[in-house]
Amino acid sequence: MGRKYYPSDISREQFDQVRPLLESSRKRTNPRKVDLYDIFCAILYLLKNAATWRALPSDFPPVSTVRYYFDGWARIPDDGHMSLLDQALKKCGGARAQEKWAAAPLTSFCIVDAQSVKNTDTARHKGYDAGKKVSGIKRHIAVDTQGLPHAILVTTAEVNDRNGALLMFLAHDDRLAQVKQVLVDGAYTGERFEDLTYQTLGAKVQVAKRNELHTFAVIPQRWVVERSFAWLEKCRRLWKNCERKLHTSEQFIVLAFLALLLKRY
Repeated sequence: MGRKYYPSDISREQFDQVRPLLESSRKRTNPRKVDLYDIFCAILYLLKNAATWRALPSDFPPVSTVRYYFDGWARIPDDGHMSLLDQALKKCGGARAQEKWAAAPLTSFCIVDAQSVKNTDTARHKGYDAGKKVSGIKRHIAVDTQGLPHAILVTTAEVNDRNGALLMFLAHDDRLAQVKQVLVDGAYTGERFEDLTYQTLGAKVQVAKRNELHTFAVIPQRWVVERSFAWLEKCRRLWKNCERKLHTSEQFIVLAFLALLLKRY
């Protein structure tokens, strides 16, 4: 008898796009006794509904099994390469975007922003963002003109936007190798940021300041990255940070974007 359908589920056809990659998380010495599709949907249930691991519905595979596969998919290998979830977002998601918009997987223009998020009592790492009065973590993302992520980094909240962006550029310089221009808001102003961005990526920085518009308006092209954050907020587990490790927080963001691409595109 099959399990119940949940609104957070993706279809089997959508999952088949990433199945071969996720199957490589372990060597198949014995026949697999669980359906990876059910494992993936169980993790999406956690992400969409802010459930705890122990609160997974009983018709999903055992919690220990679901957690085992998530840890394997989110793990950074010893060679420093991307996790399997990162690879799925880059390869499968990039292919879907290329098919829909005829755009290259590597973008020449990106929009950068940061979002401070409060911690719950289960989170281990935290800092205090004095500007936004938030004690928790900060999410840094770089998206293209369609709002699709090309770089993601999670830090503690006391890391300012400029330093967080520079750390993200260093960590993902291979994914941003073709970037020639970076659009930011007023929080990223400064010659040091512009110089280090050019040294790291070879890209120029364009600052969109609201006070230069003289009237209330959406900053040109800045709405794209704000929409990307809004997509993340459709996942209740991302409303606050409840993960013990920063890397786990980052991987749930990757999973949220991956599920979005698989469902919509």
